[in-house]
Amino acid sequence: MDCIITEENFDWFSTCWQDNDDGLNWDNFFVLPPWLRVWQQVFAPEARLCFLVGRQEGRVIGIAPLILTGQTASTIGSPDVCDYADFIVAPGKGIDFCMALLDELKQRKVEVLNLESVRPDSVVMTSMQQAAGQRGYMVSVTKDEVTLERDLPATWEEYLQILNSKQRHEVRRKLRRLEEAGTVNYRFIEDVASVPGFMDVFLKQFTESRMDKATFMTVEMEKFFRSMGDAIFEVGLLRLSVLELDNTPVATLIAFDYNDVIYLYNSGYDPAYSSLSVGVLSKALCIKDSIGWGKKRFDFLKGDEQYKYHLGGQEVQLYKCQIALKPL
Repeated sequence: MDCIITEENFDWFSTCWQDNDDGLNWDNFFVLPPWLRVWQQVFAPEARLCFLVGRQEGRVIGIAPLILTGQTASTIGSPDVCDYADFIVAPGKGIDFCMALLDELKQRKVEVLNLESVRPDSVVMTSMQQAAGQRGYMVSVTKDEVTLERDLPATWEEYLQILNSKQRHEVRRKLRRLEEAGTVNYRFIEDVASVPGFMDVFLKQFTESRMDKATFMTVEMEKFFRSMGDAIFEVGLLRLSVLELDNTPVATLIAFDYNDVIYLYNSGYDPAYSSLSVGVLSKALCIKDSIGWGKKRFDFLKGDEQYKYHLGGQEVQLYKCQIALKPL
């Protein structure tokens, strides 16, 4: 059955996500329209965005959100803020869509397709590689960063039992020390009017907690974080939390709540309280609440920081995939 490729605009893309009449798999948070819209507005306002859409018998079976730069196509986003990239495809339609997409890109005289930060269970890795091979194109796959995640059990006690004895002891010991230091409160931002104030505290703690984070948080990046916070809160997918000790905010955390998964995006803490391990404890308490909400998985996202392993994170290798659209 032929797959016909057409190009649509951002408004169509947003409506398609909101309606999802065609049963597409929108599992990847970092391809959602609100996220990509903010990224484009802040980092690439002049970029040539191209939403290539595949249809079979009038039904949408796949979408490729791409940036076209000369004769190169790449997924929308940048690896420094977008942890995963992929296409949006209906179940069982990966090969059909990827074959048609490659043919369309070839017709548009695209020579290279760059796909970074892709998971092993992505459409890119499960279907695009095979489709490119069938077309006789050269495919280069290399290891990228790792991400860490943990399937969540039904209770906090079961989670603690997943940890090894040393990790379990350290979590309990640190929580006990914090509780002995004063009145502990772990709360969430419930209304949109409080988001800017939260961001003020978060950005201060983020830049003060580590030198590399201070370097990372440029004026442009701060604009992205603030705009992203407003946009993702508006669609109900943002979890902003504050760890307080005696009514003083000592750690802040930004997470996304999507499809029964909590994505730990970023965090900060007040260095004056580092001896109480407030940074790692804010993450442990986020895991505890995620279990209480009945979430299925906690995704620590990209990076191999030690605290992720200490909290039970398990590695998932990410990949970079480059396809040269010319026969071998």
